[in-house]
Parts: sequence; C-alpha cells; structure tokens
Amino acid sequence: MDLMTRFLLSALLVLALAGCGDQTPEQSAAPGPAAAVTSTAASSAAADPALTAALRDQIMVDPSLVQQANADTVRPPTQPQSGALPPVDIAAAAHAQPAALAASPGEALRSAPAATGECRQCAIARRSLTLGALAEAQGGRTGQCAANVDYSAGWANRLPREVPLYPDARVTEAAGADGQGCALRVVSFSSAAPMQRLLDWYYTKSGDAGYTAQHQADGAEHVLAGNRRGGGSFLALMRARQDGGTDVDLMADGG
Repeated sequence: MDLMTRFLLSALLVLALAGCGDQTPEQSAAPGPAAAVTSTAASSAAADPALTAALRDQIMVDPSLVQQANADTVRPPTQPQSGALPPVDIAAAAHAQPAALAASPGEALRSAPAATGECRQCAIARRSLTLGALAEAQGGRTGQCAANVDYSAGWANRLPREVPLYPDARVTEAAGADGQGCALRVVSFSSAAPMQRLLDWYYTKSGDAGYTAQHQADGAEHVLAGNRRGGGSFLALMRARQDGGTDVDLMADGG
C-alpha cells in the first residue's frame, strides 16, 4: 500500500469517529415532552395568581358535613353481639354435678320462696339482645349507667361479695360500668347445677347480705330480685337447660 492510500484511509477514520461525538448545543437544548409540560405549568401558575393560591392553600373541611360522608356504608352495630356459647353438655359430664352441688364448709341453704306475681323481668329479658340492653331496660340509675357499660370478661371478677358468681359458673359474657355514681355489673354464665339449687343459693347469699328478695316465674324462666336498705340491688334471671343445668344472667348495681 502506497503512502497516498494510507493517508486517505486515515482521513476517513477520523471523520467516522467525529460523527460519534456529543450532540451539538442545538440538539442538547431541545426540550423533551415532559420538560415542555412542566415549563408550561410553571409559567401558567406564575401568570395566574388564583391558580397559584389554589395549588398552595390547605384543603378546607366543613365539620358539619363530615358526619354525612359515606352515609350508605355498612356500619358496625351500636352494641356488641356475643358469640360465646356454653358447652351443650355442661351438666352431663360425670364430674360436673358433684362439683356444682358441693356445699362450702358451714353452708346451710335456705329454700327460696315459691314464685308469685307476674314476671315482668322475664318479658324484658326476652326482648333484650345484649347485657347492656337488659340493664337499660331496668330504668332508674341502672338504666342510666347502662349507657356507659364496657364489655370485658374481667367484670365477672368484680361482682360484689354479697352477690358473687356461683362456684362452678362458666362465664360467657360480662359487662360493667364504674364512676359517675355507677357500680354496675352484668354477667351471663352457665352452671351444671339445677335451677332450684341456684335459686336457694342466691336467696341465701343475698338474704345474709341484707337484701329482700322476691321470686317470680314465667314458664321455664325464673327471676330472683332484691333490694337492700341503704342502696344496692341485684337481679338473677335463670333458664333451665335441657341437660339439667342452668343459664343465668346476673346483674348487681351498687353494693
């Protein structure tokens, strides 16, 4: 290869490499689509004070209209529903009845009086779906305190000593309210003991504590309720179970 040919090839190589270099200033300055949109929005906002204020100001909320939002949505119930159920064979187990009927040392039960009068509380209990509703239906101070009841199994451990849980009680639900003149306790439980045993036990316990108790019934539903001089009341709603045990809604106010 002669000298002239080598010179021409070198010149062509230099030109080819120059074509792969950086863009020209005109090409680098050409804005893309996004940059053009941003530039347009910025210039519009700068030119329109109202638009600038609308974009920068805080969102205003009308408190009177907040409660109307989502008016058609499904909301939770105002009172909790208990899904707890005692075992169907609570009184059928071989060990259940002896434990339920065992007497405490020195315990001598007095027989509850026979049911008399119309059982108004039985009808109230059938209409009350929750413990709070049952307490509210009592009216008076108990009904007022029912508006503040809190549901927790811990309330079953805070019943007054004068009206305690039956020894073999299996708690299914409990509620209560304290403060502002309230000392309300409401507990649902089941026992393996027959209803008559529970009636006698609560009649004796409440009588020893100074309560004057009355016994009413409507079919299979029985109520033992009483008041004490100086304050305090209790109510025990009882329903016989098919297995021989008893379901109880126990309410104590004051004490």
